[in-house]
Amino acid sequence: MPHVSRLDRSMRSHAPWLFLSPHLDDAVLSCGALIEAQAQGRDIIVATLFTEAALAPHTRAARSFMRQCAVTDAVELFAARRAEDRAVLTSMGVQSIHLGAVDALFRQRTRPALGSSAWDRLLPELTHRYPTYRFDIAMGRISRGDRRLTRMLQNDVDALMTATGADLLFCPVGVGKHVDHLITRGMGAGYPEKLVLYSDFPYDLASNPDHARLASMQYQPWTWSTGLEGKQPRIRQYATQVDALFPAGVIPEKAETYFVPQHQ
Repeated sequence: MPHVSRLDRSMRSHAPWLFLSPHLDDAVLSCGALIEAQAQGRDIIVATLFTEAALAPHTRAARSFMRQCAVTDAVELFAARRAEDRAVLTSMGVQSIHLGAVDALFRQRTRPALGSSAWDRLLPELTHRYPTYRFDIAMGRISRGDRRLTRMLQNDVDALMTATGADLLFCPVGVGKHVDHLITRGMGAGYPEKLVLYSDFPYDLASNPDHARLASMQYQPWTWSTGLEGKQPRIRQYATQVDALFPAGVIPEKAETYFVPQHQ
């Protein structure tokens, strides 16, 4: 008898699905075609974890990101991003929930004793949990200082799983090793019987998932390619982000990849 995955089985029903999105675009970037197709016949809820910025001063990495987005005010930028996300998901027939955690680029540590406003302005990296992108955010190491935040987010996700009655919980597999994506992936650990992992687009254009980890979990790929032609216009609706994500102006059409257990 051919193997039927939990995702195949759930698609035969009309049970709700809960997608966890690290940032205000990741769910649509990675799963938009499947989400839009399935939203016609079931409740789809997208909960985004990291939906806030913080006041200046900002690190060099954060300022670089803001320049890419052609803005100077991070708080205003994230207000615009939340509005974009609500508009896109509503137009897809999807419920959006913003959990309100601060994006890693702006997350601050407890200020040191010598941490005056003068020190903050001189070297904001001293007071930020992830001072750089390349050597902190994208290194795949979650700071111990994020443990309390992670527990709070887990409580929120647990409450959502109960409230929605979700049959499946979709989390990023963590391609690119961004700490916010890894924290979001960890939210699924308590739901092994419901967990589906998704490949992080566009990170997966340049990097591969952790195949050793997936093999240890006995997860295998599952692809979805229906409706990809409608996904690109949805991505472009995230107007504050699309130029930074795709500076050449071209959004590659790539089948969505999910990972499900080999044996259930």
